[in-house]
Amino acid sequence: MNRLPATIVAVEVHGSIAVVDAAVGDHRFAATLVGAGEEVASWTAGMAATLLFKETEVSLAKNLSGLISMRNRIPASVTAVERGKLLTKVTLAFDRFVVESVITTRSSHVLGLDIGDVVEGLVKANEMTVIPEART
Repeated sequence: MNRLPATIVAVEVHGSIAVVDAAVGDHRFAATLVGAGEEVASWTAGMAATLLFKETEVSLAKNLSGLISMRNRIPASVTAVERGKLLTKVTLAFDRFVVESVITTRSSHVLGLDIGDVVEGLVKANEMTVIPEART
């Protein structure tokens, strides 16, 4: 599971759906929380939180251009590629953090992934989980 320490920037709630914007350094992320409880409505800008997302939810792109609906774009460089028969684990350096992606080995070959490559990790907002730090 990928984990990034973040600060909540904004929370928008309508019914049982919430969109939470968070910052990791200068990078902005969004999480769409379906079935969000009343607790989410009490979250405020400036709260510390952790963003969680599975390795299998991180798509990779090289030379991405144009518009895309995925709001979570992680500019990174490849630090390791572990190719298996069907799946490949790609380790990424994002700022001072490590993010991992699991993609098909076919896709890793099509992308020609190698250590040092510059890529973007892409995560849909509904695949992000937000865990606020406990209030004291």
